[in-house]
Order: sequence, then structure tokens, then C-alpha cells
Amino acid sequence: MTWWLASLVLFGCVGALFAAGLPVAFAFLGVNAAGAYVWLGGEAGLAQLVRNGVVSITSFSLTPIPFFVLMGEVLLHTGVALKAIDAIDRLIWRVPGRLSVVAVVAGTVFSAISGSTIATTALLGSLLLPDMLRRGYHPNMAMGPIMAIGGVDMLIPPSALTVLLGSLANISISQLLIAGMVPGVILSVAFVGYIVLRAWITPELAPSFEAERVTGWQRWRPLVVYVMPLVLIFVVVIAAMVAGWATPTESAAIGAVATVAVAWLYRSLTWDSLARSLMGTAAISGIILFIIVGATTFAQVLVFSGATNGMVTLVSGAGLPPMAVLIAMLVILLILGCFIDQVSMMLITLPFFMPIVQLFGFDPVWFGVLFLICMQLGLLTPPFGMLLFTMKGVAPGHITMAQIYEAATPYVIFGLLALVLVLLWPPIATWLPSVLLGK
Repeated sequence: MTWWLASLVLFGCVGALFAAGLPVAFAFLGVNAAGAYVWLGGEAGLAQLVRNGVVSITSFSLTPIPFFVLMGEVLLHTGVALKAIDAIDRLIWRVPGRLSVVAVVAGTVFSAISGSTIATTALLGSLLLPDMLRRGYHPNMAMGPIMAIGGVDMLIPPSALTVLLGSLANISISQLLIAGMVPGVILSVAFVGYIVLRAWITPELAPSFEAERVTGWQRWRPLVVYVMPLVLIFVVVIAAMVAGWATPTESAAIGAVATVAVAWLYRSLTWDSLARSLMGTAAISGIILFIIVGATTFAQVLVFSGATNGMVTLVSGAGLPPMAVLIAMLVILLILGCFIDQVSMMLITLPFFMPIVQLFGFDPVWFGVLFLICMQLGLLTPPFGMLLFTMKGVAPGHITMAQIYEAATPYVIFGLLALVLVLLWPPIATWLPSVLLGK
């Protein structure tokens, strides 16, 4: 069987299982079992598949994932994140489009301590969206910032998807986590600037209202009490990795313990909230581990079928400039992001893309950040962006999907501009890891 026919068969089977509604992890596991039997040698291939699967999930580099997920789950179930949102709201009460700005700023802070994009969007949407609509905010100004900052959560560490990408693509996880910080902050600042400018030019999009005016220490106290500890946890997690005091796993563990301790100090941690946080962490981490098994074994089946080498040979023999090849890969990711989830994007493309990255000598950290931005855009692009449906789930019944698509459009444009910016100026992604980690 030729390599292109093998590729067609494998991806066709995966697509058919997706269309049948089978979960991503099990779809890949089913195709892997059939592929291992055909290309790895019957029953011996299936035994090898099991051994490879065990090795893939016992990697030490994956252990930060449950700790990062736990941090977000604790903040969500204990209500600590709500206090941080209130503190930011009290601080910036005179800014045009105040509640939209609160969504972005609070989302950025929450992103720096949570590993879940969906949790960020669901939390901000359920808390801020009803109040914004009640006060006369245009749906675009109400929903757009909440969805946009949920996507940025993928770039700002800690991020479970960043750890997963680094592990699957064999990219330094610590470098990749730090590399996403500058693009993430750039996007957050751009969002705030756009919101303030638009609300200033067209005030009826975000009507001002008389807020409780608090001055002096009472205005700043909630920021110091409820926001600074969360920022401090983020700083400790990153500083431990940068200084070499701890591995990414140990830093994540420190962050998880610190988050639980902060919730306990606020007297927000109960046995019930802790149990729900641990159950949520176990469920999400279990799904991720199943996905990792499917991803690594699928990559091996592709190699043994000749699909990977065939694709690399085709690309290298085409004589295309390296930048043209890179742009083509990014376009593929952007198109895939419109139709499939981010994990599936990684599983489908990384077995082909990473050999090409090595072939042309692209900086893997730089490529990793470009990949993350494409996945972030995939969360917001219709028709199947995950955050679009998350927003539909928390929005009032009269909000249509067309309105949600429209609300996300300006922030998709900002994401594309960020992608072009990092593509043209790689130091935006690589400078901070080189300075902090010296690599």
C-alpha cells in the first residue's frame, strides 16, 4: 500500500468515527488498533501498541497537567475567582466599557492561575454576561471580550494544552510555557485598547452607569487581598522554573498547593468544594491521558505505514521556500480549527508537522507558539469553535449563534494579526525564554 493511500485510509477512518460521534480518544484508539494489526505485525503489533501506550502516559513531563487543572478547578469551585473579579471591577469603575474591560483583565488574571479555557469562559460568561446585557451593553461588547480572553488562556501559563503540545511535539515544556506569555499579554492589551476605544467612540454600545464609588484604601484593599495572592502564585510557579529550583512538574505542584492554601485562608475551601475540584481534575486528566495514548500510538502507526516519511519526502522534494511551507502548515491549522477541536488538531497534524519543522530547521519553541495561536483562533472561529458553544450554553435563550459569531469576529482578527506578528518577528515568542532560561 502506498503512503498516500495509507494516509487516506487512516484519516478517513478517524473522520468517519468522529462523524459517528465517538469521543476523540476512543476514535484514535480504535484506528490505532486496526493500524497496528496491519502495519506492526498482527498480534505482535497489538502487544507493541499496548507497551507504547503505557510508556506514553508514564512520562514525567506529563505530570504538570493534573496540577494545572487542579488550580483552575479549586478557583472555580471555591469562589476565589469571583472575589478577584469584584476587586478588579472596583478598581477600574471609570473606564469606558468598564464591564467588558473587567472581563478581559479578570480573564487574564484567571488565565495566569487556571489551566482551562472553557472554565474561564464559562465562569466569566455566567457571572458578567447577564449583568452586562441588563445594563444595556450591546451583545457584541458583552460576549466578545469574554470569549476572546478565554482563548488567550491557552497562551498564558499555566496551560494544560501547552503542556500537552510540548509533550506530543517533543518541545521543551518550560520554554513553551514561558514563550506564550508575551503574545498572550499583547493580545490582552490589544483587547482592552479596542474595547475602550470603541466604547469611547460609540458610547451606546456600552452605556455607562453609576457604580459604587469607593476611594482610598477601601478601593485598593480587595486588589491586595484577593488578586495579588493569585498573581504571586503565578510568579512563584514561573520563577521556580526560571531559576532552576524546580522542574515544570514541581512548579505545578507548588502552584496547586499554594492555590489550595489560598482558598483555605479565605475560608472558601470546604470538603465539598475540594471533592468537586478533585473529581473534576481526575475526569479531565483521565481524558487527556487517553488522548495521549491515542496520539503517540497514532504517530507510530503513521511512521510504520510510510505516511510520515512519504509526506516529508514530498515536501522536501517540492523545492518550496521554508517560509511558504510554514505558512501552508499554519493555513492548514486555521482551516482545521474551524471544524475540529484543539486536541484533534494536535493529533492529526503533529506526526506530519514536526518532522517538517526539523527538516527546515525551524525553532520548535517559535513553531509551538504559532501552533498555540492557531489553536486559540480555532476556539473562536465558526462553525464549531468550542468557546462559541460554551458562550451559547451560558447566554440567555434569545442570543443566537449568529450573534455569537459576530461578537467573536473582531477578536479573531486580532488573533490573526498576532499570528502574523509572531511569524514575522520570532523574538516575540523566543526572547523571553532565552532571557529567563538562557537557552
